[in-house]
Amino acid sequence: MDEQLNQAPCGFLTLSKEGIILTINQTLLQVLGYNSDQLVGRHINSILSGSARVFFQLYFIPLVTVKHRVEEMYLSLAHYSGDDMPVLINASLKKNQENQVIMCVIVPIHRRSEYENQLLIAKKVAEDALKEKNKANFELERALKTLEAKQQELLEVNKQNEKYRIDTQRELQLAKKIQETSLTEALSNDHLHVESYYKASSELSGDIYGIYQINEHQYGVIVLDVMGHGISSALITMSLQSLFQRLISTGAAANIVMKELDNHLHRLFHSNENAWHYCTAIYLFIDTDKQIIEYINAGHPPAIYQGPKGKQQELHSSTPPIGTFEGIDFKTNTITYTKGGRVLLYTDGVSEPLEPNHLCSLLSEHSSLSSTQLKDKILESLKKEKDDHYKDDQCFIVIDLK
Repeated sequence: MDEQLNQAPCGFLTLSKEGIILTINQTLLQVLGYNSDQLVGRHINSILSGSARVFFQLYFIPLVTVKHRVEEMYLSLAHYSGDDMPVLINASLKKNQENQVIMCVIVPIHRRSEYENQLLIAKKVAEDALKEKNKANFELERALKTLEAKQQELLEVNKQNEKYRIDTQRELQLAKKIQETSLTEALSNDHLHVESYYKASSELSGDIYGIYQINEHQYGVIVLDVMGHGISSALITMSLQSLFQRLISTGAAANIVMKELDNHLHRLFHSNENAWHYCTAIYLFIDTDKQIIEYINAGHPPAIYQGPKGKQQELHSSTPPIGTFEGIDFKTNTITYTKGGRVLLYTDGVSEPLEPNHLCSLLSEHSSLSSTQLKDKILESLKKEKDDHYKDDQCFIVIDLK
């Protein structure tokens, strides 16, 4: 990299069209707290905050692909310490001899929040002053009388609400049992062993998974995370579950499974954009005879494959989440595995409470443990990093390839 560009007063990096960091200047490395070896060759998700990853896939990639440029997009990068750092990013898509390269200029905006807060405080002070100036004593007396008159009505409404809450809670508990019953059981045979974990943040979950044996040597494993959580997300997962169960069980190709799920979401919300939901998903088709894994990742956190000698490979997203844009081309990727390898699939409710790369480190440090023991280690990490303010569904699957 040119020395002047390397020391420029703003951040600069280049990406492949798949989001892999090709170069990054010293200015941005210092701002983020990394060195070049830690980031070059990694996916851009390594330095994006949790919310920015979805935004990057939904808006940045489509915009730079179609328009060949992005101007003043607001994102949050993740500092090495774990803190979010707001930035403005400008980018353009350039073609070299063989490849397309995304060139990005990044400007930190540390003081933006401070300025916005000052403006909000000043506005609040002005509004309060105007309100106090125009307020008359008779208005206060009238408000007090109105409040007293409504108190009795409120007591009656509260009694009705409490009854409704109890009835609703009972119905939600029943729905939760039905949802959990629909999940497939753990799978173990001579070819692979699968462990799973599933926990809803509330009564109902927007996460869902399925583990299916198609025939003697072929298996399908899918994890989906519908936007949000609660009743609406749970209803969508249930409708998706019945569809992917039928498709995977009959041996449908990975791209067909994803395309049908995508079409299903578009049909659900075709006439009601206000109810629109999207869904991240990752599907693995495992052939134990050929020892291959075909996969499609649609906006989902990358699955981790670890070989028997400890070498890891992340199965990154190559398409936006399903239900976002019509006409998405779902391209199947393929890797070859070695017996004794292991795969970890998870939702962002598992990765976001933990430090960056924590799951990769956990897999590497405990490669000799069984999948059941590894599952317990992941749960220990989540319990240790428990945040009472963080509420999201949690789901992960560990697959041992025998």
